[in-house]
Amino acid sequence: MNKQDLIKKINKIQDISREEKAYLIDLVNTKKKYGLVWENKPEDVEEQLRSMLPVFKEVKERAIISEDKTAPNHILIEGDNLHALTALTYTHEGKIDVIYIDPPYNTGKEKEFKYNDKYVDLEDSFRHSKWLSFMNKRLRIAKKLLSEKGVIFISIDDNEQAQLKMLCDEIFNTNKGTKNTNHLASIVWDLGTGTSAGHFTRSHEYILAYTKNRDLVKNFEGGEGIIDDRAVKKIGIKNPASEFKFPAGTRFDAPSGFELTESWGGTETLTLVEGKMISENGILKEDVILRAGWTQKKQMKSFFEGLETFDSKGQRVLEFYFRNNGKIYSRKQKSTINPSSVLRSIATTKQGSSLIKEIFSGEEPISFVKPIELLKYILNLFDQKSLVLDFFAGSGTTLHATMALNAENGGNRQCILVTNNENNIAEEVTYERNKRVIQGYTSAKGDKVEGLMNNNLRYYQSDFIPSARTEVNRRQLTARSTELLCIKENCYHCITADFGINPKQAQLFTDLLGSYMVVIYHSRNMEAVVEKLTEVIQGLETTEKVKIYAFSPEKDSIEDDFFAVQDKIETVPLPDSIYNAYRATFRTLKLSQNQAAASTQNQDN
Repeated sequence: MNKQDLIKKINKIQDISREEKAYLIDLVNTKKKYGLVWENKPEDVEEQLRSMLPVFKEVKERAIISEDKTAPNHILIEGDNLHALTALTYTHEGKIDVIYIDPPYNTGKEKEFKYNDKYVDLEDSFRHSKWLSFMNKRLRIAKKLLSEKGVIFISIDDNEQAQLKMLCDEIFNTNKGTKNTNHLASIVWDLGTGTSAGHFTRSHEYILAYTKNRDLVKNFEGGEGIIDDRAVKKIGIKNPASEFKFPAGTRFDAPSGFELTESWGGTETLTLVEGKMISENGILKEDVILRAGWTQKKQMKSFFEGLETFDSKGQRVLEFYFRNNGKIYSRKQKSTINPSSVLRSIATTKQGSSLIKEIFSGEEPISFVKPIELLKYILNLFDQKSLVLDFFAGSGTTLHATMALNAENGGNRQCILVTNNENNIAEEVTYERNKRVIQGYTSAKGDKVEGLMNNNLRYYQSDFIPSARTEVNRRQLTARSTELLCIKENCYHCITADFGINPKQAQLFTDLLGSYMVVIYHSRNMEAVVEKLTEVIQGLETTEKVKIYAFSPEKDSIEDDFFAVQDKIETVPLPDSIYNAYRATFRTLKLSQNQAAASTQNQDN
């Protein structure tokens, strides 16, 4: 019997409820011959989403704002990460470039993994099922948040590595029928130390790396060298110790005006004999003659140490070396991270703990802290303007690494942290750590550490609005959407008072760099509000369209109201745009809101 025949028979059964039929049909549709199968265990926080919709409220007294208007905006969200991720699908779907998470490893140790307000221990026969149910929901939303070129990195150890790998294969591998999968690597991180319990000293963890579409992801492995190998082939080098010429126009992928002089890679490795090795728009400006003095393979550092460089295939370059065939090659990114490697000065877990002690003047408010160098290594694989998310934020290492890396190479990365506030971790550890990093602190040794002042940090807490679509709830969701919209548009500076606008009717925000956003709430004086805002928009000096979010049943009606400035605006109706985003997320979670829908119908009647 095939699936469709079985489903037809189930639908004909009369002595079971519709919910029971739906459950049986779901079992038929999800039954697998091969794959990861577990007993789904519903969460209390998931049940809340059946009748409530998450929003954010800002704790304004905790905001840390830089005087530099170009400073990146980082946010910390206090709340359950399932709720926060659901809200972020409205603000950031398809926008996140890098996700790093360090979820509970489910070791069964005391107070390590909590599910429905109870810690899961080794005696729990559903220990793995609970963990998989927990991770499955969050990873499915994480996939929605990733950009098309985005990558998620997940730290894990042997307790759940095998199960997590199969779960991620199922969630992220959409390239069925091809040899390529969206699993980029199972990176082995050498911790530099370990525990001797058992037959082996366990001294490693894993970092699983996945993407939505590997064909669109920048390749982290190097290919042939940055000086295009085709130029070498044309010259026809036979003696690796000979001189060879690179004509003007050869690929030289460095910032315009960048010049290399003398020699590189050690004594007689590579010497400039004639001409000037200057980059102009990614190519050599002049002819150059180089002399190579080696008889065997010798490695050399990247010509452009500290700069983001790529070879002629668009692959990221870490280091170059020359072989005795005269060709230039680049070292490949390995799937291992070794703290003793010269090129990968990755700190150990002990160094992560040492740093948190330094920041908190000798105290250790949290254990098992990831080292900042590990996160910097991951983040440095991506663009300097990347948007970063960590929804198991812990002590906030990911934000610390983001800010430190920005300071080192002039980047403008933004970071979003999500954590609950169990044992006051959000307030007293995650926030406090990064507050000290921004403002400066005194170390345990009494040394003054300067702050990374060129950063903004805003603190939000999860809150809820009833999901039933009554008129009252629609107005309330619109009124409570302001923080979501500021986050969505990266537009936080309120200038409502500058124009004499009643903030209960509408609010106006800017990013101080030429972008503007208007939020219009429900008002009986809508005509007057629109007239005032039209006047304001006409006077704004901006090359970008002003984003208008307005309480309205449809987009067209907003545009009709603002016909006088139609060429200067982009409109979005509220709260339907939020409802639509959440509805799509609930479908991803296979979360039924039948109860909420029934409640809505009853109230509307």
